[in-house]
Amino acid sequence: MPKPRSGLSTLILIALIISAFFLYLSPAEQKPTEIPLSGFVDAVEVGDITSVTVKDTRLEATMKDGSKVFAIKEIRQSINDVLGDVPQEARAELKIQVEDTQEGDFWLNLLISAVPLVLIIGFFFFMFRQAQSSNNQAMSFGKSRARLYDQQKKRTTFDDVAGAKEAKNELIEIVDFLKNPAKYLSMGAKIPKGVLLVGPPGCGKTLLARAVAGEAKVPFFNISGSEFVEMFVGVGASRVRDLFKKAKRNAPCIIFIDEIDAVGRQRGTGLGGGHDEREQTLNQILTEMDGFETETNIIVMAATNRPDVLDPALLRPGRFDRRVVVDQPDIEDRRQILVVHSKGKPLEPEVDLEKIAKQTSGFVGADLENLLNEAAILTARKSKKKIGMRELEESIEKVLMGPERKSKVMSKQEREITAYHEAGHALAAQLTPGSDPVHKVSIVARGMALGVTWFLPEEDKHLYSKAKYQAKLVSLLGGYVAEELVYGKENITTGASNDLEKASEIARKMVTAYGMSDLGPVIYGEQKQEVFLGRDLGHVRNYSEEISSQIDAQIRYFITTAYKRAQELLSKNTEKHKAIADLLLEKETISREEFLHVLGEGPMKKKQVASKKNNSTKKKSH
Repeated sequence: MPKPRSGLSTLILIALIISAFFLYLSPAEQKPTEIPLSGFVDAVEVGDITSVTVKDTRLEATMKDGSKVFAIKEIRQSINDVLGDVPQEARAELKIQVEDTQEGDFWLNLLISAVPLVLIIGFFFFMFRQAQSSNNQAMSFGKSRARLYDQQKKRTTFDDVAGAKEAKNELIEIVDFLKNPAKYLSMGAKIPKGVLLVGPPGCGKTLLARAVAGEAKVPFFNISGSEFVEMFVGVGASRVRDLFKKAKRNAPCIIFIDEIDAVGRQRGTGLGGGHDEREQTLNQILTEMDGFETETNIIVMAATNRPDVLDPALLRPGRFDRRVVVDQPDIEDRRQILVVHSKGKPLEPEVDLEKIAKQTSGFVGADLENLLNEAAILTARKSKKKIGMRELEESIEKVLMGPERKSKVMSKQEREITAYHEAGHALAAQLTPGSDPVHKVSIVARGMALGVTWFLPEEDKHLYSKAKYQAKLVSLLGGYVAEELVYGKENITTGASNDLEKASEIARKMVTAYGMSDLGPVIYGEQKQEVFLGRDLGHVRNYSEEISSQIDAQIRYFITTAYKRAQELLSKNTEKHKAIADLLLEKETISREEFLHVLGEGPMKKKQVASKKNNSTKKKSH
């Protein structure tokens, strides 16, 4: 935080500005001309001078034409001595005025001598203040930067955390221990010293930690792992010591370290050299957690989305004893999260949050909060008073696939190719058992894609079968096959590159990671989600060149089988394929109901059949 400017320097600056302002506004006076003393006497004698002002040795005179002149006399010489040879009648009309300059000269001289002295003193005072400020900053360099959460300002409780039932149950006993430590200590029980919250970004790990502090009504120190590490070795360790010292003074309390992987990464990886500052900081954290007495009532909570890179010493019993998994919310959790974040937002009566929860499979709490915020912004942009289902569904699409790029101009041929491509995806998926239902098809550009086919799973799934992946491969290759059937192999475009990349990745995992190929239930290669420098770059492939060739053959088999299946489906349903593409060219975006209507099934078809039956019964009655 910058120090305020000193008062003296501020006053000097204001004085200079005011002086410059008045100097700028004051009218420029005519500068008098110097003449010899003899010339002055001659001018008085002939009557050219009307008035004289005597200022010490300076004789300032005003001429008849209004011009100003001056002459210099001797120090001891008076005006009468100067004009002694001038006739009395020539001096009769001359106005003579004598000014006392001693007092004015005193203050002027004092000002001239004092201003430099004041400026020098002000300069040294300013430098002293700056040096003192730098010294204070140097002294506080090793102090902890943890922020103490203000419980009075806004207290977070478990009621503010929707979903995460298992995680909350795990943390309830932490709260109970902080409220009633004697109950546990009397039984000889030891509460976990450290609680590690693990989960994907946006699942509410920080919110849960804040809720624990709010429920227990204890001080809550919040700091990020990156705030410990500095350029100078030893600063991070000093900040750790200061943080735990503050915590002991405020016990019982909670220390929350967000993104602990910034300082808690594995030590001694052997690649890229060491990082002494980070390792010393980690060592100090380990030492402080080991040094806790049982009666201190201090709990360390930490959050990370990369538990695989943490040092094993952090995870052993006695440090972070308990690991609480904060996973992606299911349908019911998503509905509860939507209810929490919809508070304060006016909703239309027909808004069904359960339906929105079904459409947001894979969304975490941060995504759902962003969804409702986007819907509120969209509603305000339309000048509506309440948020409706249309705005919520548009917000889902925006969060999932990005905003519509209607300004992106495509040629007629590109629109037609995109329409057949997306129609191929949708039709291949609809005709393949096990595929997710088609929710919406669009040829409006979103993000980098020229079109999109949106599949909506009927329920949350955690296990996927081989048949499910094979059906997904068919739907992914449907766009590629559609272009090939309609325009020929020589006119296939780059639009299917992302589909082929996803299909190849799925087929490779089916062979190497899931044991779904003829190579049997064997994992080939180290299956790492992310690369961790020093531990993953140096691994050796654990299969031979012969197996590598067989893996490539199995991947090619899965892709080729799905390709032939998509080709067979689209070849037998060319009319339906063309009808879907034509509807897309007409409307640009079609819903599931419209898609099923083109295929001759779905609620729209049933309504038409019902209306025909009603019409026939009316004719019979007539």
